[in-house]
Amino acid sequence: MFRANCAAAPSTLRSQARARLLTPTRSLRNAGESALFGRMPFGKRTISIRPMARDRLSSTEVELEAVRARLTQQLGLEYYWQRISKASECAQCPLDEYHPSQGWRPQPHHLSKDKLWAQIREEAQQDAVSEPALASNLYSTILAHSNIEKSMAFMLANKLAWPTMLGMQLMRLIQDVYDDDPDVMEACLADLQAVFDRDPACDRYTLAMLGFKGFQAVQSYRIAHWLWRKGRKSLALAIQSRMSEVFHVDVHPAAVLGRGIMIDHATGVVIGETAVVGDNVSMLHRVTLGGSGTGGGVRHPTIGHGVLLGAGVTVLGPVTVGAGSKLGAGSVVVTDIPCHSVAVGVPAKIIKRDLVKEPVKDMDQCVDFVLNYDI
Repeated sequence: MFRANCAAAPSTLRSQARARLLTPTRSLRNAGESALFGRMPFGKRTISIRPMARDRLSSTEVELEAVRARLTQQLGLEYYWQRISKASECAQCPLDEYHPSQGWRPQPHHLSKDKLWAQIREEAQQDAVSEPALASNLYSTILAHSNIEKSMAFMLANKLAWPTMLGMQLMRLIQDVYDDDPDVMEACLADLQAVFDRDPACDRYTLAMLGFKGFQAVQSYRIAHWLWRKGRKSLALAIQSRMSEVFHVDVHPAAVLGRGIMIDHATGVVIGETAVVGDNVSMLHRVTLGGSGTGGGVRHPTIGHGVLLGAGVTVLGPVTVGAGSKLGAGSVVVTDIPCHSVAVGVPAKIIKRDLVKEPVKDMDQCVDFVLNYDI
């Protein structure tokens, strides 16, 4: 995913990392979905951010630094880690327990991939019995498949197919993406768990997987982003265009999105080419992360971990929204917002700082706002 601390490894460790790079490795990790390695600063202390179990590192500092240096050289991710670090550094960040503004981390109540797939199949079987009209759809989308990768590939292919790009072609393409980079599926599972955790209208995993176009749009973006990183930009842009038509969500395949992303309702969401979105970010419909200017370089916002973007929020230009912040519905942000702040208005003004609770935990768009602000 992202590194919050981008300090260079010692020279000896750089040498070790370079030596490891000379050996064959599997395909490069996806910059938007790669696990979060390293240590994130919070005041004078540091909190280790651990990725999924498959990618957990040794507890020794030497191995941690060596792997971080190797991944930085492989992926060129230091640029993105620096941007997200700027959005996440906060001396007031809580230290006593895990908070979403610290980045994605599997929680004790989260299901493993196998258990999650078993739960999804059980829900599909129950729905097929209770509502026979859905039985055929549930069988072809979920029950006929042996794992969640094949099920997701089938579902997305049928959503994104168009007359000159058949569903079978897309299904094989998406399956190849999941086989090539397991991080793409791990990010998908994190997104699914985020929707289940944060959306009170979602009481079943199958509901989010089959019925929530925000979740489906993010997974379509992840496929397009993988293609973009592989240099297959024409196909990536074609999928972006089709995704915009089908879901009314337009995310450029070059944008970088973290894990645990929830886009509620989703209609009208636009995320530009150089935007960077951290982990555990929640946004509602008509959110725009737009660019400023026609030159090269960064033209779009950086959104820190655990940010809540209310309905109709517009963030323009290369500004930074700090971790754990909340932007009120209809706000237009054109300047940096510090960590754990509340901003509202046009242009957005900071009306509260040092939030104790994290906005994505309660998803409340009303609390913390004054009632008679001027626009």
